[in-house]
Amino acid sequence: MDVTAASKHSYTVNLSILFNELPLLERPAAAAAAGFTAAELWWPFGEEHSPSQAEQDALRKAFTDAGVQLTGLNFLDDLSKGARGTVSVPSERERFRANVPVAAELAASLGTKALNALYGNRVEGVDPAEQDALALENLVLAARAAHGIGAILLIEALNRPESPDYPLVSAAAAVEVVDKVNAATGLGNARFLCDLYHLARNGEDLAAVIDTYADRFGHVQIADDPGRNEPGTGGLDFEDLFARLTAAGYTGRIGLEYRPAAGVSADSFEWLPRELRASR
Repeated sequence: MDVTAASKHSYTVNLSILFNELPLLERPAAAAAAGFTAAELWWPFGEEHSPSQAEQDALRKAFTDAGVQLTGLNFLDDLSKGARGTVSVPSERERFRANVPVAAELAASLGTKALNALYGNRVEGVDPAEQDALALENLVLAARAAHGIGAILLIEALNRPESPDYPLVSAAAAVEVVDKVNAATGLGNARFLCDLYHLARNGEDLAAVIDTYADRFGHVQIADDPGRNEPGTGGLDFEDLFARLTAAGYTGRIGLEYRPAAGVSADSFEWLPRELRASR
């Protein structure tokens, strides 16, 4: 890949999927050794919505000692047990709401300016309208908490093949929720997390998504499709996509949220020259 287009952007590495061959607390240092200075995380404490102060302190220390900035953090997502977020799930109402100030405080302590709230799967026997109403209530709380620490709230579309019970499986569906949250809060800090891998898996026209919604993007994440591995292993034209993001005025970071094709994270960055890995 011609790196000219890639050089226009700044990158952050997702340490929940990359370097996960290592214990969590060793990943920031491994990312730094590979040349990265910014990283993001899914909710890093499994099903524990309110981890102990010692657990939080250890995570903070791992990032500060490594000199790596935590740029993004998920609210309670329950990905460790196969869920796709807790925002719209009635049985998780209290856990999510208890997690909001915990996640916001952790983010604030690390200077993290983006919090991602995965919408949650449809629940059998529950009216989707009821779930959507709960989601809006919870996202309003999350947006206000994010605003309180000077952060944005991200809302993400996933892909239907891998997340068949997740209702936001198009850019338009996610942006509709973004607009509803902003209308309800008046804060304007809800933004679309545009994961190009998920949208590609859904068969969306990625160029059209960028052209249509770039002004709503709060973050962009990438993996090649098929495979969810590093750029160059699938069929996506990242040179073109990066150029389109630049042309559309996107100036935020690009999150590397892929699985290393050969299983070793440190060997999966040859497509991105080391001098481009440090966040700018």
